[in-house]
Amino acid sequence: MKAVTVADIALVGLGEVGERFLEEMLRLKSRGINILCVAELEDTPGRQRAVEEGIEVKTLDEIVAMGGRVDVIFDLTGAPAVRKGLREQMQASGNRHTIIAPETMARMLWAVVSEEALGGHEGERGY
Repeated sequence: MKAVTVADIALVGLGEVGERFLEEMLRLKSRGINILCVAELEDTPGRQRAVEEGIEVKTLDEIVAMGGRVDVIFDLTGAPAVRKGLREQMQASGNRHTIIAPETMARMLWAVVSEEALGGHEGERGY
């Protein structure tokens, strides 16, 4: 029996934290977490893993253009400029459906679904 989709998500940033988050979200596929696409400029192990799984690699502009097809964009870059740019693009697009979840939310979700510590750098908290 196919799992009912709970959320269609996009991951932005597949560095150390993003790669580990990707792995956990892949594990939750049977629970209805569907990774539509990822954005990563560098050729990281996380980007390679996404490609191996058949997940599309897109630019931020392409993800924003997907509109309401994306329920949640997880910003795992830890870069305030990326977060600000995503917010501005989403506002300009008029998309009132998609949530942009910063790394703090990803860490909180990780703590709920995993027994292991996420690690990585301690980025700016909040939104």
